[in-house]
Amino acid sequence: MTKILVVDDEQSIRNTLKEILEYENFSVSLAADGNEALELISNNNYDVILCDIKMPGMDGIELLENILNQKPDTPVIMISGHGNIETAVEAIKKGAYDYIGKPLDLNRLLVTIRNALDKSELIQETRQLKKKINHNWEIVGNSPAITRVKELINRVAPTEARVLITGENGTGKELVARHLHFGSQRSQGPFVEVNCAAIPSELIESELFGHEKGAFTSAIKQRKGKFEQAHGGTLFLDEIGDMSLSAQSKVLRALQENKITRVGSDKDISVDVRIIAATNKDMQKEIAETRFREDLYHRLSVIIIHVPPLRERLEDIPLLAQHFIETICGEYKHPPVSITQDAIEELQKLPWTGNIREFRNVIERLIILSDKKITAKDVAMYAKPLSSY
Repeated sequence: MTKILVVDDEQSIRNTLKEILEYENFSVSLAADGNEALELISNNNYDVILCDIKMPGMDGIELLENILNQKPDTPVIMISGHGNIETAVEAIKKGAYDYIGKPLDLNRLLVTIRNALDKSELIQETRQLKKKINHNWEIVGNSPAITRVKELINRVAPTEARVLITGENGTGKELVARHLHFGSQRSQGPFVEVNCAAIPSELIESELFGHEKGAFTSAIKQRKGKFEQAHGGTLFLDEIGDMSLSAQSKVLRALQENKITRVGSDKDISVDVRIIAATNKDMQKEIAETRFREDLYHRLSVIIIHVPPLRERLEDIPLLAQHFIETICGEYKHPPVSITQDAIEELQKLPWTGNIREFRNVIERLIILSDKKITAKDVAMYAKPLSSY
């Protein structure tokens, strides 16, 4: 049941509000002054607080500040019979959800309470979503190999240095890129990802730099490119080794001058982005065979972070297994599943050519096909994808 605290020094108003709100199926607590209210708030979680402004001792504005220090997400609706525009503005500036003057319009009061509850629910949903997102992007493991990666991220993230992330497919290069962004001063800005291997070479320039209407046959309207979309944030160029030489030269110019030009335009546009790139290729070999510009490579690789393959961090498999079991069971609303030690040992014997991506798929398959406990027998039977089991 929704819990509401009413703080007012007038007993008649407290009792009237209690009667009305309980009729609306709210659970109501009463406080006659600020000190009594703070004691109740420290021992209870209220969904909405109604607070008078003019009270003896601690007034409503001071109480509001104390409430927001203790319970910053609790909406506080200020009420007063002595109010004016200045008082209302001050209350809102201090963090009140709304201000209602006396005599109270009960319809407006109930609507305001409902809206405040909706806002609280949205805040909780957003918090849960952020928690889920952070869990999904967590770098799991404490092996020496992955610990070195985490240490590098912590050292490099707060800087503006460009980073080249290397490693095999499926090792988690995007996770590293996201952690570099989240740990930077640009964390409130956009994180824009471009998979250079997935975009045809004839379209990569339009994707990166945008185009003007009529620049080519299918350009029916003006379009911003990824550089502009990432302004003030981070641009992650995944599989940079697959980028065409033509696009490479334009990316080099953008890095040198912090300016881009849309396809079909001669106007320069200033951009402020931090570039993080990733590749699964041997870049020295690509340079030697003239498939990648050496000057661009040196621009991108101020810092190089190599993400180790799973076979070099087998001691992380118990943690990874538990992480993915919890994540996948949560996503599927599947009953909790445990995994035996002998199953872990069997998983550690596999080659994992697809690295973390393959490992997650195997855990997902084991959750679906095993009983409540994943055993070594299950691993032997289901770890390899077959046409039937």
